[in-house]
Amino acid sequence: MVVPGQGFEPATGDGPAAPPAGRRAELRTAYEGLLQIRRLVNGPAGAAVPAPWEVRQLPRAVALVLEAAGIEPSALDARGLRTRTGYRVAAAAEPGRVEVTWVGPAGGGAGGEEQERLTDCAAVLERLGWVCLLYRGPRRRRFLEVEPPGGPGGRPLSSG
Repeated sequence: MVVPGQGFEPATGDGPAAPPAGRRAELRTAYEGLLQIRRLVNGPAGAAVPAPWEVRQLPRAVALVLEAAGIEPSALDARGLRTRTGYRVAAAAEPGRVEVTWVGPAGGGAGGEEQERLTDCAAVLERLGWVCLLYRGPRRRRFLEVEPPGGPGGRPLSSG
């Protein structure tokens, strides 16, 4: 969705299920813009690693990559109840990281598919330079922790 003054807002899994008309074109434009910014600001690394703005806006950047890859986001209704199974991107407890979870409506089976689907999410993100670790959290539910190369804050990786 385009918000005046903010541009395209990727789906984090905490919004409504019905995307507005024209979202696919907006998504494609936003994702192509992300790759172009990477090529312009990252020097020799080009599109292979996150750009500084992505590191500053981690949840937004990670959600954009996942949505552009065609992975379905979860969704909420007007009462805040989950209506669709999919990814959810949120800031992690530790700054400089985000958590990706696989959630859905109560009794919808999200827990049974979370390892496979989070592994898919990690593969997409790692191809674009993000570092992903799969953990088991409360109630034995898995989650993916995502950070830029070099750790929180995106410190460059050493070259030797």
